[in-house]
Amino acid sequence: MYFDTHAHYDSEHFGADRDQVLSGLEAKGVELVLNPGCDLESSRFAVDLADRWPFLYAAVGFHPENLEGVPLRALDEIRALARRPKVKAIGEIGLDYYWVKDEPGRARTREFYHAQLSLAEELDLPAIVHDRDAHRDCLDIARAHPNVRGVFHCYAGSVEEAKVLVQMGWMLSFTGNITFKKARRALEVLEWLPMEHIMLETDAPYMTPEPFRGRRCDSGYLCRMAETVAQLKGLSTEEVAHITTQNGRRFFRIPQEA
Repeated sequence: MYFDTHAHYDSEHFGADRDQVLSGLEAKGVELVLNPGCDLESSRFAVDLADRWPFLYAAVGFHPENLEGVPLRALDEIRALARRPKVKAIGEIGLDYYWVKDEPGRARTREFYHAQLSLAEELDLPAIVHDRDAHRDCLDIARAHPNVRGVFHCYAGSVEEAKVLVQMGWMLSFTGNITFKKARRALEVLEWLPMEHIMLETDAPYMTPEPFRGRRCDSGYLCRMAETVAQLKGLSTEEVAHITTQNGRRFFRIPQEA
């Protein structure tokens, strides 16, 4: 059974058949799902969705692409949401220098990233970090918050950066990107990375793995990521599923009976 540690079922891509997709995940071998928010609206939606589905959990926060017109005081509402029982992390937070290109905008995302990591520390929750084309700043800011546990989702950094994160006790999670033909860097990281620091995710509805690219992604595709990790690590797919699910449970503090 799999734990999809990052999937956006709040997305409009699931607007027509969300309940149907969620009700079919157990038959696809999916045991747990963590749905992160990207702003106040999606964070509220993620929490409400988690309250409706026993296997679904939520994270709340502001994605770096969703900060236009948002004051720092909006984090008070994130703080209140984060106290709901099925909220297990602050996220999706971080930096995105691919979409945020001007320096004033990037400085603002760094300010929010710092503030949300501080919120994670305050509430003793892990952080789910988005890092796109901002590896050094993302890592430096994470290092400035040594008491925070976190995961770099859809990890795209180097082996050297992965070693720093492992020394910090952080996790790395991987999506369908590891099945792509140009996935050499991610595979090099996975070859080195200890199994106890690996989690799996889909980033649904995005990042559909090969050979299904072009379709909408859902948690049922996790088996493809597990197969890839199993081949790299010399393990069975079942072993990878078990280890990564236990890693996710431990990281998000979800008890075995849940």
